[in-house]
Amino acid sequence: MAETTTKRKKAKRTVAAGQVHVQATFNNTIISFTDTSGNALTASSAGACGFRGSKKGTAYAAQVAAERAGQAAKQQYGFSRADVIIKGIGLGRDAAVRALAGLEIQVESIKDVTGVPHGGVRPKKARRV
Repeated sequence: MAETTTKRKKAKRTVAAGQVHVQATFNNTIISFTDTSGNALTASSAGACGFRGSKKGTAYAAQVAAERAGQAAKQQYGFSRADVIIKGIGLGRDAAVRALAGLEIQVESIKDVTGVPHGGVRPKKARRV
């Protein structure tokens, strides 16, 4: 009645090249490592690294988050080359890219995809007196 099932070891997936998405806001910085088609491998953020409140928006917090996500990507997937895609206007933009260079991940290109407002927000309604 008791069946024994053998678990097969999962083959280790290697992703040598991929993309690094950096979303840098004033309140937080999120770094995601993906393969070339955009499927997430590892991710980290300033908040996940233990920073709280206004410290999450700092350049140092972004650097720590990038190092943590980069170490995981290198260990688990053998990640070595990256196209960096940056979105947002926070303080962690440059710090995250510099942290990748410190991990010996070769940055092949840097692309800025920050949204630009066109037309702006809807104006306030006319004041009636």
